Amino acid sequence: MSALLYRDDPYLRDAPGRVTGHTEEGGIIVEPALFYPKGGGQPGDNGWLEWDGKRLPIATAVKHEDGVRSVLVPAEPAALPPMGAHVVQVLDWERRHRHMRVHTALHLLSVVVPLPVTGGQIGAGTGRLDFLMPEPPSDKDALERALNDMIDKDLAVGEEWITEADLDANPELVKTLSVKPPRGSGAVRLVRIGQGRDQVDLQPCGGTHVARTGEIGRVSFGKIENKGKQNRRISIVLDS
Repeated sequence: MSALLYRDDPYLRDAPGRVTGHTEEGGIIVEPALFYPKGGGQPGDNGWLEWDGKRLPIATAVKHEDGVRSVLVPAEPAALPPMGAHVVQVLDWERRHRHMRVHTALHLLSVVVPLPVTGGQIGAGTGRLDFLMPEPPSDKDALERALNDMIDKDLAVGEEWITEADLDANPELVKTLSVKPPRGSGAVRLVRIGQGRDQVDLQPCGGTHVARTGEIGRVSFGKIENKGKQNRRISIVLDS
């Protein structure tokens, strides 16, 4: 396990940690980090910290200015756990899991609609991608069926790592025009859906995902919105 528990095991619901810092704004740095920090269109996790019989609600997590560590943002003014305190981090698991389901579904949507992605957002049960799409799709229902058929294949979701140089040599891996993969560490994480001949997607991503596409469940399309001359927004909703 590394210092990023949310990446090593997205199904981990609680974990011990130690307070290693406070920010001037009243945030808390706990390592190793269980809470996913807002980024890449995915919201930060919420939940709470427990220590010495106390409990502190956490509204969200954001990235530290160093771009690596997570900063936990308390939901209300309260005494913070002191430096060095040993705490238990507890996620709002239902919300995190819905983020995971939506995030993986959006990766599949980018397969069903093979166009450059100009923006996106993940919510707890809803999500959307904006595509470089001058004209609306001719058959929205067919796209919805294609997405659900791909989900029903119950494809494995995994990861692999490549160097930044390898990514530069394979620019087609980057589907998003507005969000670029994080750089600086020398390595880039790729999320893979499907294996071998059944692989349907491989793209850079730092977010949390389900282990298999069947876990997403059925999704429905919302309305397809016009977001300018070249952009169309496709929204999806988890059916349950």
